[in-house]
Amino acid sequence: MSPAPEAAREGPLVGLFVTCLVDLFRPSVAFAAIKLLEAGGVRVEVPRAQTCCGQPAYNSGDREDAAAIARQVIEAFERFDYVVAPSGSCGGMLKVHYPRLLADDPRFAERAKTLAAKSYELTSFLVDVLGFTELDATYEGTVTYHDSCSSLRELHTKDAPRRLLANVPGLTLVELPESEVCCGFGGTFSVKYPDISGAILDAKLNNILDTEANTVLAADLGCLMQIAGGLSRQRAKIEVRHVAEVLAGMTDTPAIAASESG
Repeated sequence: MSPAPEAAREGPLVGLFVTCLVDLFRPSVAFAAIKLLEAGGVRVEVPRAQTCCGQPAYNSGDREDAAAIARQVIEAFERFDYVVAPSGSCGGMLKVHYPRLLADDPRFAERAKTLAAKSYELTSFLVDVLGFTELDATYEGTVTYHDSCSSLRELHTKDAPRRLLANVPGLTLVELPESEVCCGFGGTFSVKYPDISGAILDAKLNNILDTEANTVLAADLGCLMQIAGGLSRQRAKIEVRHVAEVLAGMTDTPAIAASESG
């Protein structure tokens, strides 16, 4: 992939919402996202003021703290032309849940809607907004792709990652059986209901093994950490990676390991 510095200096300004999990466990995903975005001709900034999107509090019923976090995120990102996250769950929080959460807030209701309208998951932004599919990356091997629940159901993103992967020389994509079924992570769900979460994960792992792929990809680090932990416990020789790392040709870093899954 050949970055276009002239275009990047003149293109739209994107605020990269790094996400907590990427920041703490897998910074290489953020660097891969920046590489892809700049190759697509946009300018990228990572606001220092960004924090969590508020999803853990929101999913746990703590609307007051979730709303306070949402206001902070809006203030940090509303100056950008677009907001892009390498995560369907965080992207869904910004795009779908912020307007609902702040609907009765006279200062932030319209600002939440404005932010939502310009917030995207990474692969969707590359394909659907930038029309970007030309990649300077190769990956030798067979991969399968897991659709995270938030990307699929909240953001309706399914075609974009597959279109991008189709343009990676050497890569063979095998569709995952029951690809639209949850991996069992669900944020706090996996903590509250570990037995149910584990049963859902076992079914997902069996489907991954059935593909005989040597790598499983997704666009949500929460799902990837869940899957990596399960495959490690089964001693399966399958690499787990964020799709951005493959698309950006940044696979020199080790695959996601069990230690990253907690």
